Formats: sequence, structure tokens, C-alpha cells
Amino acid sequence: LTGAQDGSVRMFEWTRPQQLVCFRQAGNARVTRMYFNAQGNKCGVADGEGFLSIWQVNQTTSNPKPYLSWQCHSKTTSDFAFITSSSVVATSGQSNDNRNVCLWDTLVSSGNSLIHAFTCHDHGATVLQYAPKHQLLISGGRKGYICIFDIRQRQILFTFQAHESAVKALALDPSEDYFATGSAE
Repeated sequence: LTGAQDGSVRMFEWTRPQQLVCFRQAGNARVTRMYFNAQGNKCGVADGEGFLSIWQVNQTTSNPKPYLSWQCHSKTTSDFAFITSSSVVATSGQSNDNRNVCLWDTLVSSGNSLIHAFTCHDHGATVLQYAPKHQLLISGGRKGYICIFDIRQRQILFTFQAHESAVKALALDPSEDYFATGSAE
């Protein structure tokens, strides 16, 4: 799966030189993040205008429409994570009201899909990591702060400053004992 500054999203297969499908044409908002869900049957694309779009991967048309597309953040959606069975999605980004980390239910109508919004990360959340064993979300912000959320209780557990500049990367070890952060500095 490839995404570009011009907003295009294309899917390729290792053994074929041509794209299998073009999910988005050039001319859309820049792609900020893309992932497949754990089952590999869906892919999601976040963009610089705050939208998250999700497609079924096994499309037979050359230019399919997403089965779900909604604006998660008012300014930008920088990252997202499929939670559990992929029907719940967490997003990070920047919104005018500082609700910069959100939980969404993809099985209900778009008007009712917001499960919970966390007010955190002044100037926006840049990255997100899901820890399934502990049911935690870890987010990094533009000012170097890390927030850890309990998604079952829908509350912030910890906040601390890890860096002096924007957090650009989060990594979680397979046993979920440790996580690492990387920053713009």
C-alpha cells in the first residue's frame, strides 16, 4: 500500500509490476498514515484534512469507493490504529477544541460514531500506538509529551514530557513491557 503527498493511494502485489487498485487519485489531501487491519481485509488512510477513510481490500473495481469516510479531526488526522476486531478505531490529530485523541465505532452511523474524545496534547497529537494486551493507547504530541490512556475506562492514566520537540515515532515491544519514542530533535 502506498500513499503520497498528492493524496493518491495505490495497492501493489510483490510479484506484479502494475498496481492492483487505486483507492484514491491524486488531487486529494496528503496522506499522513496508512495501515491494514490485523486480518488484512481492510485498509485505512488518514489525511491532512482530518479525514479517515477505510476500504475493503478485496476490491475488484479499479477505483473503489471507501465504505467509511469521516472527518475525525478539524485540522489533520496524523495517525490511527485499528482496535480489537477493527470495528473500533483510535485516531490522533489536531482539532480546534483540543480533542486530539479519539475513539470511533465504525459500526454505527457517522453522526454517532464518536465513542470518546480525550482533551490532550496542545497543538495536536502526532502519533499513536495501541497496546492490546493492556488495552492502552499511547500518544505523542507536538510539544514532546506522551499520554497513556486506558480505553476500557476512557481516562488518561499518565502524561509526561519525553522530548523537547514533536514526538514523531512510537514503538511497542511484543510483550508490551516497554515502549520507545522518537522525536524531531
